[in-house]
Amino acid sequence: MGAIMFLGQHMHRLDNKGRLTMPRKFRPHLGETMVITKGKYRNLSLYPIAKWEQIIRRLEEDPALFESEEVESIRYWLLPNADVVTPDRLGRILIPASLREYAGLEQDVVIVGLNSYIELWAPEAWQEHQENLEREWSKSGKWKRLGM
Repeated sequence: MGAIMFLGQHMHRLDNKGRLTMPRKFRPHLGETMVITKGKYRNLSLYPIAKWEQIIRRLEEDPALFESEEVESIRYWLLPNADVVTPDRLGRILIPASLREYAGLEQDVVIVGLNSYIELWAPEAWQEHQENLEREWSKSGKWKRLGM
């Protein structure tokens, strides 16, 4: 099992230049550069460069994992919408305006640690997503399958 890097949820604010300060406990794991791109749920995904390279390697070196149309759609979703970001000395990253607009990030941002990468959510969207997950999990046997 890999090392745990990013866990928990944190509320931070964008500054007037579109910069977001990363939680202090995440900073040692961010690295010098990261890749930010559109996420699956009208949110943003932020990957340390090593994780991003792993994803790209899987797409390019092991296309048998996906149907050829899937690889193409993944490429068209992730790559044109991606940007390299570098945290400054205060742990802030500049989120491109087009990505802020896509995810509805105006002021407050929920920073969600998902172990090997981070997601950025508008608070209302995060709340709705959590409520949907709660309903889904309460009706399913997923907790039991996890031994919980």
